[in-house]
Amino acid sequence: MHGPAQAGWLLVVLCAATGAYCLLRMRSRIEEQRRTAGGEALMGFGMAVMAVPAAVVSPPRWVWLAYAAVFGAAALRSLWSARTSRHHLHHLIGAFAMIYMSLAMTMTPMAHAGHGSSGAPVLTGVFLVYFAAYVLHSGTRLAPARTAAAPAGPPPVPLGWADRPELALACRLSMGMGMLAMLLTL
Repeated sequence: MHGPAQAGWLLVVLCAATGAYCLLRMRSRIEEQRRTAGGEALMGFGMAVMAVPAAVVSPPRWVWLAYAAVFGAAALRSLWSARTSRHHLHHLIGAFAMIYMSLAMTMTPMAHAGHGSSGAPVLTGVFLVYFAAYVLHSGTRLAPARTAAAPAGPPPVPLGWADRPELALACRLSMGMGMLAMLLTL
């Protein structure tokens, strides 16, 4: 990733922590949540690896091609899963963005070292607009809503760490912000 090393390391930590929580979510009692958590964990850890500052390690071209292949497989899985859940379309777009960034790293190795820009500006712009809209939408869903009086009846069953919808949304929000940061430095 281009840009200041401190920002790169902060992004690595954010994405790795998000990936770790997504692994925890794979223990959920809800099957659909387990399925989506696996894809989100792959995305979080993949983004963490990609965000390592270029000054620390500059992998050879074949690593970025392998990276694109892994996310190509993730895109196919997301495409298949999108038949039953619209949320997987977001995973598909995220996988395409990771493929795009990986291929951009293979095309211009000097740009990766910080000597220019890489990627197609129009495609980068499309991904930036999508992820900016996604982050704004996710952020509004995290804001607390006013509620009426508490409903009568027994208290709800406490959820475990793997079944907390607000934490899953916060993870998706942080990955969206991470994707924006990575695309901006491309």
